[in-house]
Amino acid sequence: MKGRFGKVLLVSLIIIVVIALSIGLYLQHPKFGTLPAGARLERIKNSPHYAGGQFQNLLPTPEIIGDNLFSTLWNFLFVKKERLVPVDDIPSIKTDIMALDKDEDVVIWLGHSSYFVQLGGKRILIDPVFSPSAAPVSFANKAFKGTNPYTADDIPIIDYLLISHDHWDHLDYPTVISLKPKIRNVICGLGVGSYFEEWGFAANIVHEADWFTAVKLENDFTVHVLPARHFSGRMLTRNKTLWTSLALVTPEHRIFFSGDGGYGPHFKQIGETFQGFDLAIMENGQYDKNWPYIHMMSEEAAQATEDLKAKALLPGHAGKFTIANHPWDEPFQRINAASQNKDYRLLTPMIGELVELANEQQVFAPWWEGMN
Repeated sequence: MKGRFGKVLLVSLIIIVVIALSIGLYLQHPKFGTLPAGARLERIKNSPHYAGGQFQNLLPTPEIIGDNLFSTLWNFLFVKKERLVPVDDIPSIKTDIMALDKDEDVVIWLGHSSYFVQLGGKRILIDPVFSPSAAPVSFANKAFKGTNPYTADDIPIIDYLLISHDHWDHLDYPTVISLKPKIRNVICGLGVGSYFEEWGFAANIVHEADWFTAVKLENDFTVHVLPARHFSGRMLTRNKTLWTSLALVTPEHRIFFSGDGGYGPHFKQIGETFQGFDLAIMENGQYDKNWPYIHMMSEEAAQATEDLKAKALLPGHAGKFTIANHPWDEPFQRINAASQNKDYRLLTPMIGELVELANEQQVFAPWWEGMN
């Protein structure tokens, strides 16, 4: 009996060791990136927004709230929710990006938080995710049917790749690698450059910046790296790289991109600093009452747009991936209701549909209505 028990114990230990080694080897995949070190880490330590070994929000920002953290997580993971994923394919229009006049100022929503922008003769890509999932494993967080009409082959030479933060649904390793030959410059928050260094990008094209920093690489076009109220980290390690919002400025137009984050006074400060925007591209989705400080409710996105003094609102962060337990189409319904009788115009294009910055008469149909 003892001999049999010893064999079972040995086999169990071997299985545990094999599993641990397999996980360890898997975590060495370059998609997980490396944490900032060396000169990059020393620069980070000099940031006024870095303390105690982590980046800090401008305001206290707990990731999850609730009377009982265990019950909060249990309900999120195991209590059944309705209509998280659409039955129907998400509709899209595949605009030929290659054929666009480069001097035309336009924006194309590519799904979730991914955008193609032409501004001041520059071609810009924001948080591109063309993969069928937004997670470290392919079976998790799958994209809705119909939401991936674009691949790297459809994208022209990119003057600026902008990355708001390092979460899987914003910084996608396969997409970035497939676009690598087309990318001339990368602009990101402090520390995020460690991923691009790991992925073989030349150091001279990766420009990392702290909040309230203007990155001006050429005349008549500036990217301002600005605060967001969020967090960072690919796995369990948190806040070693900076999360950001962004402002794109030319003499003709100003565009704000919120990245991910909760509502806060930084929106009003940014609106006053830039004296308004032609377009605010705002997070609207993946919200929950148990994490109200790291993702905005739709009504808060509407208020933030007013704070920014924006002429138009283009909502995103919905319609492609399920990260929160709300119906897939609820963010579109709520932002539509919250935007009634506002001074800004609500723009709700389908994936791939062209938004013309100079066309203040442009309207879009509520494409999500009637879908299952």
